Amino acid sequence: MPGLNGFLNAKLGRMWKAGEQLLPTSVWMLSTYQQGALALELPELIQLVKLVWKSKHSLQGAKRKGISENEEALSHFQATANSGEIGTKKKVKRLLSFQRYFHASRLLRGIVPQTSLHLLDGDYLGQAAHMLSKVGTWSFDMFLFDRLTNGNSLVTLLCHLFNVHGLIEHFQLDMVKLHRFLVTVQEDYHSQNPYHNAQHAADVTQAMHCYLKEPKLARFLTPLETFLALMAAAAHDVDHPGVNQPFLIKTKHHLASLYQVIEQQLGSLILATDISRQNEFLSRFKSHLDNDDLCLQDADHRHFILQIALKCADICNPCRVWGMSKQWGERVCEEFYRQGDLERQFHLEISPMCNQQTDSVPGIQIGFITYIVEPLFNEWTRFTENSALTDSMMCHLRNNKAKWRRLLLKQHHQGEENEQLSEVS
Repeated sequence: MPGLNGFLNAKLGRMWKAGEQLLPTSVWMLSTYQQGALALELPELIQLVKLVWKSKHSLQGAKRKGISENEEALSHFQATANSGEIGTKKKVKRLLSFQRYFHASRLLRGIVPQTSLHLLDGDYLGQAAHMLSKVGTWSFDMFLFDRLTNGNSLVTLLCHLFNVHGLIEHFQLDMVKLHRFLVTVQEDYHSQNPYHNAQHAADVTQAMHCYLKEPKLARFLTPLETFLALMAAAAHDVDHPGVNQPFLIKTKHHLASLYQVIEQQLGSLILATDISRQNEFLSRFKSHLDNDDLCLQDADHRHFILQIALKCADICNPCRVWGMSKQWGERVCEEFYRQGDLERQFHLEISPMCNQQTDSVPGIQIGFITYIVEPLFNEWTRFTENSALTDSMMCHLRNNKAKWRRLLLKQHHQGEENEQLSEVS
């Protein structure tokens, strides 16, 4: 199949070259590791999270506007979008759902959600409790767990993991304050995003928990590093708008400038998940392994490995069992396609992988696996020295890639058959 091979080798290679910022970037940073301190009091931790997005003009705007006002603006736009009364910039600003969520952001407004607090007793019941007893297994089904916890998978999982790792006792954390803080984090994810939502954050956190247990790493970690790793995984995509950074730049959205502020002020665990920095971290990781100079007794080296672990956790979907991997792949592509629809509507150039007419789910996933996932996990395999978990992940990765190839080939044949039928008719 020359046409199919050419597509895989040329088009997917161009789309998935790291450095082009093709995926939405991570924008949150909770760690103060490089400063050597952690705000252990939860009010201070909340202030740290809020600081990342705190911008004078954006904050004032957020306080003035609420959900109802933005809903009215959206309705007005939908009625007048074709009349030429509003410029492209205002159209995009009013249309995007994340704009409404931004103005209503609980973190920006400093409001703790007034939800009923259910402590650990309520979470450790029935099937959810049974699942939590197996939270360290790679086959953990986050889709099922999210249903069993009524959409509270991130909060429930973190409360459990903080107990498992002894962090509540070690840091003398107040469970009520901890729960409120975790609810705040969970609710500032955008539930309308098909992929970058609290469920994805919970999945990444569960993967990070598995990586923290890797024998090569576990015996060197401090409670502080474990705390940071779990919190970074949980908050790495908080307030993610559901579109990528190039989209925000070309629509001149205020979030684009905020990203730059974050990079100047905070550079650590969460920013390592930025897809544009893939080559940077991969090259450094490969160099350490080639030179055999990683020393996990060194705090800086441990921090770097935690960055790599978070990168792995963030893109580990193709390493899950096929049923879950396929669902994640379809969800992230749905998010890409929504961005493409917006770009088409406003006569903008459609971003790579965002054109539903030309970019298929199997094609996108094969490119993602080939150019992003495999290179990183090949090096992770070297680091873990073929641990049982890594062997399982790599087996799933090979099988899933083969299944996506079969689906792509099937689509290719169906396309040829449709063309032949149209010619006959």
